[in-house]
Amino acid sequence: MKRLLLAFATVVLSSACCSHAGQGAAAPASTQAAPPAHQEAPAVVVPERSKYVLADAHLHLADFLQKSDGIKAVLAAMDRTGVKETMITGMPLVKKWEPQAPRKPLYYLEDDARTYWYSATDVFVAREVQSLPNEQRKRFHPFITGFNGTDMNALDHVKRMMEWFPGFWQGIGEVMARHDDLTALTYGDTCRANAQPLGLVYEFAADHDMPVTIHSDAGSVWRREPIYLPEIETAVKEHPRTRFIWAHAGISRRIVIPTLIPELRRMLKTYKNLWIDISWVVFDDVIAPHGQVDPAWVALIENFPTRFMIGSDKVGKFDDYASEIVKYDILLDRLKPATAAKLAHDNFVSVLPQAVRTSECSH
Repeated sequence: MKRLLLAFATVVLSSACCSHAGQGAAAPASTQAAPPAHQEAPAVVVPERSKYVLADAHLHLADFLQKSDGIKAVLAAMDRTGVKETMITGMPLVKKWEPQAPRKPLYYLEDDARTYWYSATDVFVAREVQSLPNEQRKRFHPFITGFNGTDMNALDHVKRMMEWFPGFWQGIGEVMARHDDLTALTYGDTCRANAQPLGLVYEFAADHDMPVTIHSDAGSVWRREPIYLPEIETAVKEHPRTRFIWAHAGISRRIVIPTLIPELRRMLKTYKNLWIDISWVVFDDVIAPHGQVDPAWVALIENFPTRFMIGSDKVGKFDDYASEIVKYDILLDRLKPATAAKLAHDNFVSVLPQAVRTSECSH
């Protein structure tokens, strides 16, 4: 009897284990044992220094608490990795530390506290860059970012920064429009790329020969269609004199747009004032997932070799800078040498003010 009970229990337990293993996924075709769940795929090894001359088109000196390792840490990171020059900007938002929070949040996603607009970030960037000797200062291209794009006063802040730091600023951005969870956490109205206040900023940028970097998600987390694409497209279409750099090709965390490549192809063909920044998650999740470069992206970049640029999108801390800028080597290696040089460096420089480009050529 005991043997019968033991055999019955063994069958039941075996059946239960099999039924749980099959939930949510098909059974593997191979009879080979699957690796333990805790094992991860081997990490892609990124060298410390790129084999290419790089320009970083997207770098934040400050984080979401307006903290920073400082400008000298940025310089050291650039020297280690082969970055010749970089766009540099602050962070237009700061994370609120609520009195009832169990600890100070270090990132905007860390808890449910809101974020709010913070204009002093531009002053911080200006003071840090201006603290450098002239030869080092030339390696930085400062962008104004500390304004609320839903506020008709936004342009006043831009003008004030131009007056306070004459001859210093070379661009505007990263303008924070739609930005996954950050939008929901930010006080006030949702900032849209085609908002009226931003239209004034775009025209000012055009009048002063300055590019505009803008974060404007093409879609939402729950929809696989580019439902917000008309916002950025309207801005680009209605301001043809303004050079737009579209951050991350409109992709953010958990945003999946299956038609992204044809949409980018159409927009780049239609609008000559649009460039694409492939930093952050669009590279890791879409262009080169698991370190494997998608050939469709190689073809797209080769079709528009002067319209894409790379960036680290580092935020305040730079000890792991190499992993976010040298990672592009796997894509650059797949391109024609002339295209690789443009993507790595030249395309970003090409959108800067004419006076800066002339100075670059003289050196």
